[in-house]
Formats: sequence, structure tokens, C-alpha cells
Amino acid sequence: MQAEAGPGADSFGGERPSRRILRDETLLVLALSLGASGVSALISFIGSVTRPGGLKDQAATLNASAAPGRPWLDLAWQLFGIAAALVPVALVAHFLLREGQGLRTLGFDRTRPWPDLGRGAVIAAVIGSTGIAFYLAARGSGFNLTVVPEALPAVWWKYPVLILSALQNAILEEVIVVGYLLRRLGQLGWTPGTALAASSVLRGSYHLYQGVGGFVGNLVMGVVFVWLYRRWGRVGPLVVAHTLLDIGAFVGYALLAGKVGWLPTG
Repeated sequence: MQAEAGPGADSFGGERPSRRILRDETLLVLALSLGASGVSALISFIGSVTRPGGLKDQAATLNASAAPGRPWLDLAWQLFGIAAALVPVALVAHFLLREGQGLRTLGFDRTRPWPDLGRGAVIAAVIGSTGIAFYLAARGSGFNLTVVPEALPAVWWKYPVLILSALQNAILEEVIVVGYLLRRLGQLGWTPGTALAASSVLRGSYHLYQGVGGFVGNLVMGVVFVWLYRRWGRVGPLVVAHTLLDIGAFVGYALLAGKVGWLPTG
């Protein structure tokens, strides 16, 4: 079984940073990325539950236009947002290089492309089918907002941007919430069970803007992803799976919205 901290967890090029430095570094990475997203999602959720009407009558829109009616400016904002969201991953890579490791120690590299692709595709197929059913059930029960995966204009760059957005989400979340966080928590002496809980709750927290269903569904997904990471020692398959899941959600919604009766459109 793969240890939390990952291969070479205690290998530093120079003097090993203190526990305080490792703790502060981890908090700063989270504050610049998904930890801040978790707080934002909580505030959004409070706003939704205190608003008149049920959750399912409200919408959570992803991949919205940043400059309606100005497609080139909109494209510039979309690409800027995708690139800026990956800066925390670059920061993580920097911290790992300080240890003499790099992202390869998390299993985010090109050394095993076909196993990563194959495993990721299987994960996406299993989670995707159950995830749709869970979302529809949660929304129908009034525990979830209506999720609108994309609201981009019908321009030539729409689908490439949706695919890039899916890839960005996958890299950011799996590298930080699984690989990096488990490594640091292991170095800080957290038990495997506590680290699993922290990673999974964090994943659920920044999906709370979707409602209780979004939180619970992603928390369960977090448990599965941590278990698979410990088994394989690689975030590569998780990045593949997450990318395929988001492409299916974003592009699938763009193609099917308003054309099938079972898909809520907000």
C-alpha cells in the first residue's frame, strides 16, 4: 500500500524544513487554491439556503461567459482564468523540487501513459454513471441546486475552452487535494484515516455551492480517489478520470441541454 507522503517523502536537498514550515506552506497553498474555494462555496451555500424558494429552483452556473457579446475578449478572459488557476500547481511543483523530487513523486508524469489512460477511463465510466443518477436524485429531493455546466456563447472556441477547463480542474484538484495534501499530511504525522478524511472533506467543501448533494457526492468521490492513489501511488489516472468526467459534463450538457427531457437546465 502506498504511504501517505509518497515516495521519497523525507528526501530534501538540504536541511529538512521544520514541521511549522511544512504546515504553513500547506496552508498557504490551500489558501491560494481549493481551501479558499471551499470557503467561497460555503458562503454561496448559505446564500442559497437563505434565499426564498427551494435549492432545485436555483442554478449554479459553471463556465459562464466573461464578456457577453465580445467573443475575443471573452476568449482572453477564459484562457487567463484557466492559466491563473494552475499557478498553485506550479507552486506545488516548486516546493517538491526543493525536496529533490518534483511532480513525478506524486505520479503526475508521462512514464506510464497507457496504464494511466486505461485506469482513468474505467474510473470515469463507473463514477460518471452513478454520479449522474445521484445528482438527479439529490436535485429531485431538494438537496441540490440545478447545475448548469456551461453557459458559453456558440462560438468556435466554445468546445476547446470547455475541454481545457476540464483539464485544468482535474490537474488542480488531483495534484493538490490528493497527491500534495496527502504527502504533506503524512510528513506532518497525520494518521492515514485522518488524512483521508481531510482530503475528502476538502473536496466536498468546494463543491458545496452546488448544494448538499454536491458536497456528499464529491466527499464520497474523494474517499475513492484517495484509496486508489494509495493503491497505485499515482495521481495520473485520477487526472485522466477527472478530465473525462468534466468533459462529459461540460460538453455533454452543451450538446444535450434542451434536447432531452431528463436533463435539468435551470
